[in-house]
Amino acid sequence: MTPINWSGIHERRSISPTTLPLAPLSYLYGLGIRLWLTAYRRKKRRSLPGFVVSIGNLTVGGTGKTPAACMLAQWALKEGYRVAVLSRGYGGYYRGKVLEVSDGNDVNVGPLEAGDEPYLMAKKLQGAPVIVSQKRYLAGQFAHKKFRTNFFILDDGFQHLALKRDLDLLLLDASNPFGNGYLLPRGPLREPVTELKRADAFIITRSGSDDSSDEWTDELKNRYPSKPIFRSDHLPDKIIIPSRRLAKNVDLINGRNVMGFAGIARPDAFMETLTELGAELVFFKVFRDHHPYKGREIQELMTEKRRLNADYLLTTEKDWVRMESFVPPYPDLAYLTIKFSLLDDSEKFFRMVKEKAERFRISEGGIGNERKSKAES
Repeated sequence: MTPINWSGIHERRSISPTTLPLAPLSYLYGLGIRLWLTAYRRKKRRSLPGFVVSIGNLTVGGTGKTPAACMLAQWALKEGYRVAVLSRGYGGYYRGKVLEVSDGNDVNVGPLEAGDEPYLMAKKLQGAPVIVSQKRYLAGQFAHKKFRTNFFILDDGFQHLALKRDLDLLLLDASNPFGNGYLLPRGPLREPVTELKRADAFIITRSGSDDSSDEWTDELKNRYPSKPIFRSDHLPDKIIIPSRRLAKNVDLINGRNVMGFAGIARPDAFMETLTELGAELVFFKVFRDHHPYKGREIQELMTEKRRLNADYLLTTEKDWVRMESFVPPYPDLAYLTIKFSLLDDSEKFFRMVKEKAERFRISEGGIGNERKSKAES
C-alpha cells in the first residue's frame, strides 16, 4: 500500500477532495488542544533535581530534534555536566514505567522496544544515559538516582507541559516552519502558532541554503524581540558501509548512480541532500515515517537496485537502525550520517545555555558546590 503523502497535504492551503474531510477533524483537534493547554496552565508542574532543557517543535516531525539533542548532550558532557536524555520513545513498543535504553556506555535494548530515535541517540552518546518514559518526570528521577544526573535534555519536549523546564528551545524548519498553517490532521501544527510565546529561544533549522530563513527570522524578531534566534543546518557527515565497516567521505556518491529510500518525516529533504551531494538519483522509494522494515522489503530494494544498475542503495541513519539487526552484509548498502551545526552565533548559543545552567547551580546550591569541593580536595 502506498503511504499517504502527509508532507504534501500539510503544505496544501486550498481545499481539495483530500483535505476536505480533514478540515472538521482539525477543528475538533483545535478545540481539544486549547482545552488541554488551559488545563495545564492551571496545574503546578513537577520539577527535577537539576537543569532541564527541552528541545522540541510546533509541527510533526522533520525539524532535526534528535541531532540537536545529540549536539547539546555532547557539549554538556565536555562542560562536565552529568547528562541524561529523556525521551517518550515514540514508535517503540515499551509500555512500562521507565526503560533504560543505555547507561551511557552500553545500549541495553533495540529500536523496536525503545523507538528508533532513543536507540540512535543511545548509540551516538557515550557518557549520557538515554531513558524512555511516557512521564518524563519518572525518567528524570530514575536518571538522577542511578546516575546522579544534573543536566536533563527533554527530546521532543515542547508539548510535555507536565514537567517544568529551565530552557525551552523551539526548532523551526527554514523552508516552511508552519506548513499550511492548519492544525492536525489537515496541517502539520501540533499547537496553534500563538504558542511560540512559550519558547525561550528559536533555532531555524535547514537554513544553510534556504534564503527564506531570513524572512522567518525577521518575522520572529518582530513578534518576539526579546527571544534569541539562531540558525542551523543539517550537514552531511559520512557515508557508512556497514558490511565493510567503512566510513567514507560524502563525495563517494558524487557522479555515481544511487537508489535511495527512507521512512522518515521529511523524505524529500533526504532526496535533496543526495542530489546536492552530486548523486545521480535513479529511483527513490518512500516509506511511512518510523516504518518497521522487513527482510523481504530490503531484498526487493536490492533487486531493484541491481535492475537499475545503481552503484549504491542509500538510506538514512535513522532508517538503518530499524534494519541493522537482520540485514545481510550487502556490500553496496549504505547510510548517510548527518550532523547538526549552528551556522552563526554558536558561542552565543552555548553561552546562553551555560549562563542559565550556572544560575540554576547557584540557586540550588548542590551542583555547583559539588564541583567546588572536588577542586578544593
